Amino acid sequence: MLSLFSNLVNVLASDPTGMVYIGIGLMSFALGASGIGEGYVCGKTVETMGRNPEMYSKLRTSMILGCALTETTAIYGLLMCILMLFVG
Repeated sequence: MLSLFSNLVNVLASDPTGMVYIGIGLMSFALGASGIGEGYVCGKTVETMGRNPEMYSKLRTSMILGCALTETTAIYGLLMCILMLFVG
């Protein structure tokens, strides 16, 4: 198993384009996880709004802030994918 891993490292070190595509694939998991996190934030906020309608405006503000922070992670991940694809 170790020899297989060392052979893989030697092949990828000689031609780094494979590592770029592996990095892009791993970065796409960050995009998916960001979407899951944003859905979770919105779902829990709507659930809480149903339980406590008096807190609607405060919850909405917090939800928008949380979604913005979560979406920033996805934007950074997309930026890294584009940079690795075209620059790397």
